[in-house]
Amino acid sequence: MLAFVLRRILQSGLVMVVVAFIAFGLFNFVGDPVAFMLGQDATQEERVRLRGELGLDQPFYVQFGRFVGNAVKGEFGVSLRQGRPVSTLLRERLPATIELSVAAALLALFIGIPLGVYTALRRQSWLSHMLLAASLVGVSLPTFLIGILLILVFAVYLGWLPSFGRGDVVALGWWTTGLLTQSGLKALILPAITLCLFQLTLIMRLVRAEMLEVLRTDYIKFGRARGLTDRAIHFGHALKNTLVPVITITGLQLGSIIAFAIITETVFQWPGMGLLFIQAVNFADIPVMAAYLCFIALVFVLINLVVDLLYYAVDPRLRIERSAAAH
Repeated sequence: MLAFVLRRILQSGLVMVVVAFIAFGLFNFVGDPVAFMLGQDATQEERVRLRGELGLDQPFYVQFGRFVGNAVKGEFGVSLRQGRPVSTLLRERLPATIELSVAAALLALFIGIPLGVYTALRRQSWLSHMLLAASLVGVSLPTFLIGILLILVFAVYLGWLPSFGRGDVVALGWWTTGLLTQSGLKALILPAITLCLFQLTLIMRLVRAEMLEVLRTDYIKFGRARGLTDRAIHFGHALKNTLVPVITITGLQLGSIIAFAIITETVFQWPGMGLLFIQAVNFADIPVMAAYLCFIALVFVLINLVVDLLYYAVDPRLRIERSAAAH
């Protein structure tokens, strides 16, 4: 077990270095931040002086080495657009993104798994057919269109929910949350639904497919022959084995929710890291863009590591195979 964890940590570290190199290399060709900061009327001497102050006149490998060294210490330089430390900007925006992503993930799990089980066990009912048809709509429609439609219906026509912003927030140390205020909870509803719809439909269809596959296995037939009740078979045996692959997909989808919250945050002007990244792209703010991409890569790496460990703990076949290979 320890060797497995150490090997995965080394692989994760290598992935992070590669992602940092690619991100920093690509963003150096996005645009010239000096032109954005000084404007078109700046003289050549002013441009040269500013490039020297920002360290942009140094070779690429020197800039990248400095970036990696600072990133290990949790420092990503200074934002070229706002003139503030990037780590401070990310820390200010992190609570909003995490709050939105976790709310969307919980909605997708707590709604998607029961719907998947229902459509598998009652696959001939009219409600199952309606749910499967609705899931196709959730998968097919782009996120920005779903968000705009929800704003049109619930914010413009009905006026029940706000169309943008995060509402009132409460500061708990450096962490800010809108879950403790009424306006914050209302502001969270539409973005969370928009962000969770694709994941919800994916989880529902995955659970349904896995449940149908498990119900056709021999040990389920043997359980029925022994006289076990449908409840014991469906929820004590079938669902437990169905959730093994669902753990992997759900873990990866949590990383996707955080990464692709950019669109939802832009539509609803949610003050998270995704909106910060979009603003940084428009300004060619290289430190912010590189730091954001490295953060998203770190999220995926950590989630993959946790999923691998959970998969190893849940599925006894992996432990048996590794034990046999060791002997």
